[in-house]
Amino acid sequence: MSDEPSLDGLEPQTLVLRHEPRGVLHVTLSRPEARNAMSLVMVAELEVVLDAVLERRDVRVLVLRGAGGHFCAGGDVKDMAKARMTPPQAGGADPVAEVNRAFGRMITKMDRAPQAVVAVLEGAVLGGGMGLACIADVAIARADAKLGLPETGLGLPPAQIAPFLVRRLGLSQARRLAVTGGRFGGDQAHAMGLVHELAHDDAELEVTLSRVLEQILRCAPGAVAATKHLMLQVGAVDLEAVLDEGAARFAEAARGPEGLEGMTAFIQKREPHWAQGGKE
Repeated sequence: MSDEPSLDGLEPQTLVLRHEPRGVLHVTLSRPEARNAMSLVMVAELEVVLDAVLERRDVRVLVLRGAGGHFCAGGDVKDMAKARMTPPQAGGADPVAEVNRAFGRMITKMDRAPQAVVAVLEGAVLGGGMGLACIADVAIARADAKLGLPETGLGLPPAQIAPFLVRRLGLSQARRLAVTGGRFGGDQAHAMGLVHELAHDDAELEVTLSRVLEQILRCAPGAVAATKHLMLQVGAVDLEAVLDEGAARFAEAARGPEGLEGMTAFIQKREPHWAQGGKE
């Protein structure tokens, strides 16, 4: 059990939570002995954390990183082995499929979170770790991080990760990584657009993270949530419907407290309240 401060009584076994007063929730994957491989317990605990913060406006940013110098080495092989030993029940779902789909549900929920999501990528960033990197609004990597999509080399498809990889990199790059079992460094991930920011040592990594957080916290949380929602509709919903919803959300924001505060702050040549620590 973690000794770190918890959020609303949450005391996860595989995560360390640290909530800064200015609205940043640091979520550290904490199974360093397994290079933070994602167990079913970790997947469930991440989903619980997401459920706890989705409607909270005092949580404006989720920062994902891993303990012990690694981000995430993929799925936990012990969970998969246990599922394989359990035969499917007549008319029921295959336990292996259920294990796989549980990760997909969690990563989809994180992808749709109204908060900004920042991933700090160090060491091993494999399989499910790659999936988390692909849904991050901002991905920061050390140049010596080791990213990869090893599933096809193990005789498996990256079933829950592939759609997010295609969306992040485009079909051509995603297919190349799939058929080659792609392994590459943080510098290559930056060059291909999977990663947005690159750091060459721990000090630069922390400076970059601080800069990115300051940039995010200058943006209104409601506007960030609405913009993320609209962007996720592109390609999934008819464009006219997206634009209609966009106009409605724009009007709602313009007439609401954030729009009023933003325009008032601009006229008064001061920072809006959310850029002063995110206080209402």
